[in-house]
Amino acid sequence: MTTLSDHINELKAAEAFTLQAPVFDSLFGNDPIICYKRERVRAHILSVIKGKKLLEINCGSGEDALYFSGMGFTVHATDISEGMLQVFRDKMLPGNKGRVTMELRSFTDLGNLENRGPYDAVYSNFGGLNCTRDPAAVLQPLSSLVKAGGTVTLVVISPFCAWESLLLFKGKFRTAFRRFFAAHGRKAKVEGSAFRCWYHKPAALKKIMQTDFEPLSFEGLCTLVPPSYMVGFAGKYPRLFAFLCSLENKWKSFRPWRSSGDYYIISFRKKLN
Repeated sequence: MTTLSDHINELKAAEAFTLQAPVFDSLFGNDPIICYKRERVRAHILSVIKGKKLLEINCGSGEDALYFSGMGFTVHATDISEGMLQVFRDKMLPGNKGRVTMELRSFTDLGNLENRGPYDAVYSNFGGLNCTRDPAAVLQPLSSLVKAGGTVTLVVISPFCAWESLLLFKGKFRTAFRRFFAAHGRKAKVEGSAFRCWYHKPAALKKIMQTDFEPLSFEGLCTLVPPSYMVGFAGKYPRLFAFLCSLENKWKSFRPWRSSGDYYIISFRKKLN
């Protein structure tokens, strides 16, 4: 159940990302690790979807929505941050406008979505679901928004990251252990504005979805490739970075790699009956 404190946390997150919106693309748009992550997520989504009508949750500055619309999909993009949506609007080209619509909407309020589809696929990229204590408030309304046989793909910050745990040996104890014992959330800060985030286990998401959806695919992201906050890694070690990308692409769906990344990608398909 979403509480008043949950709502306040959502508003704080919206404020934080609105503050970051003007510089978001310049900060993250050309980073090689970010580009690798986007390519992986997009390839995953394309491998599971059937149909052309997509709903994006937490669309941010619209990079993924513009990508998919450019490939011929229609995308209804939602976000709680007005600042992010304004950046998105400013990036729209005439060719996108017939295929992209957007709506200012909290992901915990999808039951009141204006454009209800139904959709062939729903996706949420780069840890949007981590901004809520109660993922059921986000995921349960999807049953009425997704067609039978349609898919839901979630990119979630993992409860355990092997790369991050190695920071223990550099004396960065707070970062190394921040995902441990985080049942009550951890403080995140963006552009000086603080809010809380949570690290949801795949099993918890499967339990929420099990009534109307079946698990389809599960893989780790940034398991062997380092997290994107390790700025400069790809430029300093280009051959190693390329090797790690190749290795991760081969092992992404196998244990222990699928459960030890900075993120994991999990997809569900709506049952036919």
